[in-house]
Amino acid sequence: MATSNIRVLALDLDGTLTNDQKEITPRTRAALERAMDQGVTVVLASGRPTAGVRPVAQELGLDQRGGCILSYNGGAIVDCKTGEIRYQKILPAELVPELCAFAAQEDVAIVTYNDAGIVTERPEDPWAAKESFTNKLPMIRVEDLAVHVDYPVNKMLITLDPARMDDVCRAAREKFAGRIDLYPSCAFFLEAVPLGVAKDASLAALLSSMGLTRENLMACGDGLNDCSMIQFAGVGVAMANAAPEVKEVADYVTQADNNHDGVAEAVEKFILNV
Repeated sequence: MATSNIRVLALDLDGTLTNDQKEITPRTRAALERAMDQGVTVVLASGRPTAGVRPVAQELGLDQRGGCILSYNGGAIVDCKTGEIRYQKILPAELVPELCAFAAQEDVAIVTYNDAGIVTERPEDPWAAKESFTNKLPMIRVEDLAVHVDYPVNKMLITLDPARMDDVCRAAREKFAGRIDLYPSCAFFLEAVPLGVAKDASLAALLSSMGLTRENLMACGDGLNDCSMIQFAGVGVAMANAAPEVKEVADYVTQADNNHDGVAEAVEKFILNV
């Protein structure tokens, strides 16, 4: 692992950059500021919608210092300083009503996003409410989600009791095979995204636009949706609290978890060399 060439640092948010209270701790913030002082570009790489990542980006000063938001698990990359969309994939419009009908058939909630927050027919759903808490965005009730979504969306999210995940995921993959990608991002979230959307693909496009390669990338994460970017990065880091599958593909596993500055540990080791 050549660490002296790291120019881009991709960070998952929940379970990685932030602790369980969804906060960035002082040591981690200080390490990131020092990395940025050295010219490293920070990319916040999350399954959250762009609006749900923006407050974290502003907290780190990325709107002033530069940096990017990679949202929707790679469905979009936005330049924090200019607001420019540097990469984007849109969910095929004809699949939105099909996904809504599938969720109704399975009696589970489905949500997507607009400029004001999270839109759904079931804002009272306890699993959907977790998306509101994570993103600090309001839940907006609509009578008919399929009719409401008359604008481009990067993803839809099925929220459900973890006990039903395997069955619902299997049924969804059978129904939508070859048309969209579906995968669990946690025990109660099933992501529905355009084919080929993943954190590694969008990061590859960003690096290319910057004249860089994967050897210039360090990526940190904890969840299954982080595996692709951890495998892709020149330095792939799994948190101590990461899923076993994530640790298996990582170059390095931190000793500290997300509640005890695991990101700071990795940044200090591979970028700051302290």
